[in-house]
Amino acid sequence: MMEILLSSLLLLALLVSVSAFIHMRKKEGIKGWKTALTSICFYAIAILNLMAYWLDGLGIVSWGITIVLLMLGAYFTRYMPHVSQSTA
Repeated sequence: MMEILLSSLLLLALLVSVSAFIHMRKKEGIKGWKTALTSICFYAIAILNLMAYWLDGLGIVSWGITIVLLMLGAYFTRYMPHVSQSTA
């Protein structure tokens, strides 16, 4: 019962986060895939770990892919848009 509840909460949080991410990108007028690659890698980590949990595959392969996705996400931060700070 607890596994279903936690999985449902993770899926709900993931859907809300993705929709908020898309909405904020449209609001800011940010276009292109390169600027979204960091977030895509982090969402892929969440999906991968949820699938590994469902399929009892919490082994070295899922850990390895998670580490690779984490490093890729860190690398792609170079393409994220710079936020200009206004002085008030």
